[in-house]
Amino acid sequence: MKKIEIAEGIHMLSMNVEEMLFEGIWEVANGVTLNSYIVKGEKTAIIDGVIGWDGVPETLYKNLEEIDVNPKDIDYLIVNHMEPDHSGWIENFAKIKEDFTIICTDKAARLVNSFYGDSDRIRIVKEGDTLDLGNGKKLSFHPTPNVHWPDTMLTYESGTKTLFSCDMYGAFGKMEKHHFDDEMTSEEVEFFEKEGIRYYSNVMTTFTAAIRKAIQKTEEFDINIIAPGHGPLYRKNPQKIIDDYGRFSQYAEGGGKNEISILWGSMYGMTEKAVNFAEKILQREGIKVNKLEMPLESQSEMIATVFRSAGVIIAAPTYEYKMFPPVAAALDELGRKKVTGKAVFRFGSYGWSGGAEKELAEIIERNRMKWDFVESVEFEGSPKQEDLEKIEAGIMELIEKMKEKIVE
Repeated sequence: MKKIEIAEGIHMLSMNVEEMLFEGIWEVANGVTLNSYIVKGEKTAIIDGVIGWDGVPETLYKNLEEIDVNPKDIDYLIVNHMEPDHSGWIENFAKIKEDFTIICTDKAARLVNSFYGDSDRIRIVKEGDTLDLGNGKKLSFHPTPNVHWPDTMLTYESGTKTLFSCDMYGAFGKMEKHHFDDEMTSEEVEFFEKEGIRYYSNVMTTFTAAIRKAIQKTEEFDINIIAPGHGPLYRKNPQKIIDDYGRFSQYAEGGGKNEISILWGSMYGMTEKAVNFAEKILQREGIKVNKLEMPLESQSEMIATVFRSAGVIIAAPTYEYKMFPPVAAALDELGRKKVTGKAVFRFGSYGWSGGAEKELAEIIERNRMKWDFVESVEFEGSPKQEDLEKIEAGIMELIEKMKEKIVE
């Protein structure tokens, strides 16, 4: 675990976690950091504590004593979000100190009691409530409901102008030597751009409307540092991650980079022939191509890649009167995540019967995805020359349609 002073009297405890499924679902191919923060005035508070992840109370002593904090002097545990990757430490902390106060929103209070049975220790806070720790350290609390869960809030320390943003402004990806935006190499900046998109698309997209409200609330603060629960801290240019999240919210509603993702599957290679042809056309036109073969691609990568693309090609054959199941399942997951408004073209083969097109329409309608389709092309068996010409025409129409959706 890393222990880093991020401002006077404020330390971050950060650990990298690998070989896990985030929320029990999402592959984190490059790991993820779990960040907690210690704010020390005359009194001391832990924010988003993840220390004790290993379940050993002695670990709490060791890490806190290394930053000159006696665990028995900690008065407040601040729960910005009740998901266990931010609150699982409560049980362990209770083993080493009985007299402390848990500060959280009213919705989080119910879950604290359900998860850990600590109702007697809870202090509920509302918008703008404050906690003066002394020695110039003053915290204020700002609920941001439905930024991932209904219970979430931001915590702001006015003396150092530090915003503890929890899941908001977070990213997947391990942090090794560098933890701040002004320390990162260009390669690390690019890495956390991709991991930020993966994080937002996998975890936050469903809540885009609430995210936009949280961005508006963020912009009311005078900020020197943004300190999220996952990923890097921003002190050189906090506005960058705020702007990034604004851009990601546009990706969720149809915007994207100047890329086309081919979401595809093929049983016997007939649809794959058309996929290979489409890839050549896109390369000729100078469009970046992302090929996502289902079911071989992970759901995490599939969602992140389609999410960031301004254009999508669905290439899937008919299978038992419906769409090739792995592609249908991928589309359903994108619908569940509320990835809407994408510019899309679909083609695919069929044998003794069609049916894929009907199921596609059902998925789009059921999930209210509002995807903007170019007319589909279906072909019997292997694609003939006239089929490939129709596919090329469809691709060119898609390229034109997606131009208005590009957000870099």
